[in-house]
Formats: sequence, C-alpha cells, structure tokens
Amino acid sequence: MSYLKAQHILPADLLEELQEYVDGVCIYIPRVADKKQEWGASTSTRKELKIRNKHIYEDYMKGHSTESLSQKYFLSLKSIQRIIRQQKERGNNLKMS
Repeated sequence: MSYLKAQHILPADLLEELQEYVDGVCIYIPRVADKKQEWGASTSTRKELKIRNKHIYEDYMKGHSTESLSQKYFLSLKSIQRIIRQQKERGNNLKMS
C-alpha cells in the first residue's frame, strides 16, 4: 500500500473537515466493496506460491520426507503437510472431472 498526501488529492474544505476528526495521523480508507480484488490479484505472489507448492508436492512424490521439505523451503512441518494435502485433493478433483 502506498501513501498519498491528502492535500494533493482532497479538496481543501474536505481536508479541513477531516482534520477536525483526525489531525496528523494516518488513516485507512477501505475500498468500495465492488472494487475489491482477490488476494494476490495485483502481484505475481499467487502464481509464485502455486509453482512453489507444485514443486513441494513433486519433491514429496519423489520420496523426500516432509521434514527435509520443511528445511528446503523454510516452512513449518504443518505448512508442508497442509500443502501436500491440498495438492493431493486438487489432483483427485482433476481426475474426477
């Protein structure tokens, strides 16, 4: 999230009104509901995690232990187990359709 200077984007009278309530502090103004985006929609993070999780599952299927995967990918054992479970479920769902 980036910060914008209120005096650059708000009309002077609105800025003065806001200063009656909050003066010199940062506030968060939420998006309008119909303009919200899903998590990761504006970055490549979602795609990168999908690829990472696929690699984790491939390594697991090649015989790597969950403990070694935890160390290799710098994730907790529970996270590795969750990723493997999710990848298995996705694989099963693809085979059924």
